Formats: sequence, structure tokens, C-alpha cells
Amino acid sequence: MNYRMISHVLGWVISFEGVCMLLPLLCAAIYGEQTIGLFISCALLCFIVGIPLTLIKSRKKNMFAKEGFVIVALSWIFLSIFGAMPFFLSKAIPSFIDALFETASGFTTTGASILTDVEALPKSLLFWRSFTHWIGGMGVIVFLVALLPLSGGDNLHLIRAESPGHSVGKLVPHVKTTAKILYTIYLGLTFVQIALLKLGGLDWFSSLTLTFGTAGTGGFSILNSGIASYSPYVQWVITIFMIIFGVDFTFYYCILMRRFKYALKMEEVRTYLCVIAVSVLLICLNIASQISNGWDNVRHSAFQVASVMTTTGYTTVDYDLWPQFSKMILLGLMFLGACAGSTGGGIKVSRLLVLAKSIIKEIRVLVHPKSTVKVKLNGRPLEHETLRGISVFFMAYCFVFVVVLLVISLDNLDFTTNFTAVAATLGNIGPGLSLVGPTGNFACYSFVSKLVLTLTMIVGRLEIFPILVLLSPKVWKR
Repeated sequence: MNYRMISHVLGWVISFEGVCMLLPLLCAAIYGEQTIGLFISCALLCFIVGIPLTLIKSRKKNMFAKEGFVIVALSWIFLSIFGAMPFFLSKAIPSFIDALFETASGFTTTGASILTDVEALPKSLLFWRSFTHWIGGMGVIVFLVALLPLSGGDNLHLIRAESPGHSVGKLVPHVKTTAKILYTIYLGLTFVQIALLKLGGLDWFSSLTLTFGTAGTGGFSILNSGIASYSPYVQWVITIFMIIFGVDFTFYYCILMRRFKYALKMEEVRTYLCVIAVSVLLICLNIASQISNGWDNVRHSAFQVASVMTTTGYTTVDYDLWPQFSKMILLGLMFLGACAGSTGGGIKVSRLLVLAKSIIKEIRVLVHPKSTVKVKLNGRPLEHETLRGISVFFMAYCFVFVVVLLVISLDNLDFTTNFTAVAATLGNIGPGLSLVGPTGNFACYSFVSKLVLTLTMIVGRLEIFPILVLLSPKVWKR
């Protein structure tokens, strides 16, 4: 294990978080809030810890997969710890465990909250709370790879460990250029949404914070009513952009490069859009008796489907009051998630698409034992290692889900609350059903359960294996 390389990269990550805290500091200055000194102190703390670590350099430039996993896992843990300081030191969230839960929820773009009165927070803290979504959406390591020669070695291991999806590769020959392309697209879409929300009559603060939550598919709102208080225009803009940010960014790169044929061949994107359309149609029909106005019906159905499937977590209505059929559709979408290579969470459409094709393949082989059937995605046969990796991920996902469910069940809350709480945190969705539904929060859990759910959010965002690698004693041997 190359400890010097790990320390060097962690130093950059912590220092980068200090730089990010300058934006809520600016927000505090604009609104004349007393949190200016708070953010200066927190930023200085990040620099004091981070900058000395950046000076530690390793003579060994090669980065192996285990270093990549460890660096990414530790980075997200330290991001959450240092990011919780503004909430804790300001006493806006008196408990450090609660502050850590809220911050991890932000960085992992989960959107689960322990706050009962969001509007009571200063605007600077609300800005920081939403900005953590945008930072975590595309990934801190991806951003640093785009700007800095972090290790001098193969930084693809870092991107693969941090980026969601079963297979992350290079869009172009150089990893650094790939990272720049991803963030350029991310920034471009972010600016477009901010502009459209401004055209809808929102102020800069609301436009920025709502866009941060949408782009990162996080879902922290600045109002206690969520998105319900905003105009239908604003709700439609957010709906469309939630869907846009749930698409594999490779699709947008292909469009920009005019590789339209390859873009149209992307089965995952087609399946993703089809699932959204069918889900909206079914829910519209099912809730017609509750929402009689046809346009309102379509708007709320489309918003909640987009919010849950992309794991954003914004809400316009209390869907916990919808019929069981609609709630079961939303529960299924929680597990399905968005596309690989997007800012969304969940198991990912491509993984479940491959698993479905693998089942069909097995059925065909049972019927015709001598036949040779290949599992293909986008017209290309998948390697055995890819299929094995997806199967192992699915088993690991189920294992973590069951273990976390057992642990938080010690709080003796009802099954629906516990089950959807785990689904919401492991899938980085945010709200679940019952006590953790759209009108509830996670304050009902004990400190131990909150710590477990905090780790679960990080496990879900990094897709399990970086944290499991971190917990393996053999990894730490030199």
C-alpha cells in the first residue's frame, strides 16, 4: 500500500473542500449573516490539515486498484466529517452525528434529512447544504483529476472507484481529458438550468440551490414545502433536468461529437426513458381519482417518477398518500435508479438490463443446451468479467441491504419505515415511505442507526466495493 500517495491525494481533497467553503462565505457576506467567521474558520481548518498532506509525495508513481479504492473511500469520509463542521459549530445542528448525517446525505446526493425546519437555517448554511450535492454529483476526485496530476500514475482507478456504473472507461485516450469533458458537460447543463429557472422568476439564491440539488440528483430543498410552493413552470424545468442528469454523460458526449448512431444504440438510455414514460402513464391512471385536473395529474406524476428514478428526492406532493399501486411503482424505481455514468444513484438501469438478458440467456440454454448465446449490450457482447462483476455487485447490494435493515430494526420502528429508509439511503434517493416519507425525516432514528445510515449513504454512492476494500485488513499490508 502506497501510504504517501494516499496522503498526498487526501490532502488535495481536503484542501479542495476548503476552497469550496469560500462560496457559502460569499453568500454570508452578500446577505450580511454572522456565519462569515464560521466559514472562514472551517476553510482554514481544511487548509491547515490538507496543505501539509499535499507536500507528502511518493517516489512510486504507479497507482493500483487498491490505492484507488482506498483513496476514494477515505476522501468521501473526510469530506463528510469536515463538511459537517459548519452545521455543528454554528449550532444549527447541535449534534455532530446529526450534522454528519446531513452532510453525508448532501455529498452522496441522497437528500435524506434530519431537519424539521429547513427555513430556520441561515441562507449561507442552506447554500452549503445544497452545494454539497453539486460537488458530490459528478465527484470530487473526477474534478481534481481534471485539474491536477494527482499521482502521476493511472488515475483511471480513481475515476472508476468514484463514478457510478458497472463499467467506466475513457471517452478519449487521456484520463485527464475525459475528466475535463465530463465536468464541462456537467457545468454546461448546470448553467442552462440556472438560466431557465431565472426566466421563471426565481431569485439567484433559489435558482442556484435548486439547480445544485437537481444537477447532483440530491434533492435538498430550501423550503419546508419542498418544491410544492413553486410554479408549474419551475416544476416542469426541474422535472426535465432531473431526467437529463439521470442520463449517461457518454450519451451527451456522443451527441456533441455528432456520433448519433452510437448514441441511438445506447440501450440503457432507451430503456431508462421508456421506463419513465410507462411509469408516468400508469401512475396518472392510478391517481386520477385523487388529482382530477389532467395537467396537474401529469405534472405531479412525471415529477415524482423523475425524482425517484433519478434518486433526486424532490417532492411536489405527499406521494405516501397515493394508492398502493403507485407507491409500489415508486418503490421499484428506487431500486432501479438512473443510468450508469450519470449523477443518479440506485442499482442502475444497465445492470438490471444485463441481469434480465442473462436470465433470458439461461432459459434459452436450458431449452437448447447446445446453443451458443451471448449477452449483448448496445450490440456488443459482454465479457464474462463484466457479467461476473454485475452479479457480484447485485449480491453484495442485497447483503448490505439486509445487514443494515437488521441493525436499524433495533430501533423498533415499523417495517415500511425501516425498509424504505435503507432503500432510500443505499440507493441515494432521500425520502422513503411512512415516517421517512415526503413529509417526514430521519430524526426518528437513534444515533447508532444514523451512523449506520450515514455509512450506508457513502456505501451506496461509491457502489459498495470501495468501502468493503477499506474494511479489508489485507489491503493495509505494505
